Amino acid sequence: MTANVNTRYGSLLIAIAALASGSGVTLSLAPINFWPAGIISCIALLYLLHQCSTKQAFWRGWLFGLGVFGTGVSWVYVSIHVHGNTNIPLAILLTCIFCAGLALLHGLLAWCYVRFVRGLPGDILIGMPILWVLFEWLRSWLLTGFPWLYLGYAHIDTWLAGWAPVLGIYGLSLFCSITASCIYLAWHHRGSTRQLTYALIPLGVWLLGAQLKSVEWVESQSEKTVSVAIYQPNIPQEHKWDRAWYQPILEQYQTATEPLYGQDIVIWPESAIPNFYQRSRSFLDPIAQRSGDTGTTLITGIPFRADDSDAYFNSIVALGAGEGAYHKQRLVPFGEYLPLEKQLRGLISFFDLPMSSFSPGLPNQAFLRAGKHKVAPYICYEVVYPDLVAKKASSADILITISNDSWFGSSLGPLQHLQMAQMRALENGRYMIRATNNGISAIIDHQGRLIKQTPQFVETTLQSEVVVMSGRTPFGYFGSTPLLLACALVLGLMAVAKRLGRRADS
Repeated sequence: MTANVNTRYGSLLIAIAALASGSGVTLSLAPINFWPAGIISCIALLYLLHQCSTKQAFWRGWLFGLGVFGTGVSWVYVSIHVHGNTNIPLAILLTCIFCAGLALLHGLLAWCYVRFVRGLPGDILIGMPILWVLFEWLRSWLLTGFPWLYLGYAHIDTWLAGWAPVLGIYGLSLFCSITASCIYLAWHHRGSTRQLTYALIPLGVWLLGAQLKSVEWVESQSEKTVSVAIYQPNIPQEHKWDRAWYQPILEQYQTATEPLYGQDIVIWPESAIPNFYQRSRSFLDPIAQRSGDTGTTLITGIPFRADDSDAYFNSIVALGAGEGAYHKQRLVPFGEYLPLEKQLRGLISFFDLPMSSFSPGLPNQAFLRAGKHKVAPYICYEVVYPDLVAKKASSADILITISNDSWFGSSLGPLQHLQMAQMRALENGRYMIRATNNGISAIIDHQGRLIKQTPQFVETTLQSEVVVMSGRTPFGYFGSTPLLLACALVLGLMAVAKRLGRRADS
């Protein structure tokens, strides 16, 4: 009886420890930015997986993941309940299902570690970090992908940030996990000569990262400074698609933009005009004429529907002194398209959100043009995909991302989103202009630093200058592919080394 009670008590403590450990990843990211918490989380996960069975590993990993996503992305509740008009119990249930589903990948990661990696040469030192990176990559495309809460984002301002232009976000996650493994191993081998070795490995990685931070991979074209104005309208989401508010919204944009003409680029946020571009020409054509007359390129988010097609797109267009249109490629499930639409459409209000039947744009779309400058545009969710951004960023003069983060209220979501935009600027060595409906709008320099930003939930204008950069970072040339292939190769070599060792023993 006592043994059973102790077992249950011990299992409960392990479950609590796993949940708490996972939440440390969220603490390491924006807006809390306590970066050591992510490393501590990885150390705790290694302890949790020490000498456990594969079944135990899966559940401990799943609970760890539930801690990650339960604290880190539970802001989807705001979209489901507040803007999706879903009652509180159902909104809570859907949020829990979402977080629990994402956590399955951490459960699978832990299972794979115990089943296939634990016991290989270098299992803790490099095996677990490689698995962590490969599962982050898996999360970037599985079921359309959800590349959020990556471990490396916590290091946008640490010495490890020097690695971002070389290896990208996955490289930062790898070195963060290796740091945790070395601390774990140094403690495990305390008092032996190995302890010093395990302490020196992360020290070398971090010191080299500090040196890399001083390397200028790209060149500033100081004679090509571009003046930019961002208009943040702070239009409530409940008014956005209300027909009664359509005309007041147009008048608000028109009035606020009048003093901004003469800037090289003026930017409005995602779906600024709540109507199709083709139906808004009577409003937009005079705006385009005024922009062109003053040498301004006005860039705005707007739904787009070709006259000869039933498909419509979440788009961004350049008017006035610029030209071009871009249609969003990576759509948000449920928000912009509905998986299993025939089965789900109409069941609850959340599955009938306005403009939730977008089609994805084609790959390899042309740049927008702002005067003589090439602009690489990204709409909202797209900026969290490192390789999607890198594909065009290195050939662009300026990066622009527009968003409508009012879907997530005053939660962690918009602040995490901004941090990821900073990482894309750093990876590619380009200025990033971020225009949002209700904040945070920002100017980010080529080193990922916030030059200017707006407060949230206010109508305001941000004006600044951005510098055109030339050249490419190593990550801009190669993307994530070399690192991911190297990780897979090393994991394979570890397995081969173990098999050869068994043959030698026999």
